[in-house]
Formats: sequence, structure tokens, C-alpha cells
Amino acid sequence: MTESEKFSIKKRIRSFRYAFSGIGKFLLSEHNARLHLAATILVLTVSLLLKISRIEMLAIVGMVALVWVAEMFNTCVEKIMDCISQERRNDIQFIKDVAAGAVLIASLAALITGLIIFIPKFL
Repeated sequence: MTESEKFSIKKRIRSFRYAFSGIGKFLLSEHNARLHLAATILVLTVSLLLKISRIEMLAIVGMVALVWVAEMFNTCVEKIMDCISQERRNDIQFIKDVAAGAVLIASLAALITGLIIFIPKFL
């Protein structure tokens, strides 16, 4: 085992620092990230106020996480594609569109999950 392969608390802490830095950069640079943050705060607040069940809260947290992850990966795909070429290319547009479609699917799944959980609470 080489020196770089050995476990190191310092390396683990550094990796967390990089991850938090990435989340911060995402929030500061991407309009959609701020929309997701507002939606996340709203949904979690309503969930707590309505005292939804643990299972329902797990579904909400899972859907929120899914949307965040999809949006972050979509942003990465878009940035990578922009690094590859700034000109309009069909192959790059296809990749960007598919990545955006993944966010849409995640968002629709989250919306449907929210409707299933919250509509009965308001009726």
C-alpha cells in the first residue's frame, strides 16, 4: 500500500471541505439551485407543521435529495459540454437535453409524491 492509499483523517476532512465548497458554489452560481433551496425549505417546513409520518418524511427527504442530485449532475453535464464546445452542436445539445430531462423526471416524481402526501392532509 502506497502512502497515498493509506487512510488519513486529514484527507477525509479535506474531501468534505471540497464537497461543501461545491455545494456553496452551486448555490451561489445557479439560479435553479436557489429555487430548489426555497422549495426544500418550504416543503420541509410544511412537512413538520403537518406532522407527517416517518414514512412520509422519508419519502419527502428522498425526493428532495433526488431532485438536488439530479440538478447538480445536470449542471455538471452542462458545464462539461460547454468546455468541450461553445458552438451549437446537435450531439452536445442532445446530451444537455437528456440531462435536463432527468431533472424533469426527478422533479415530477417529487411533485407527485408531495401531492400524494399533502393533498389528504388539506382535505
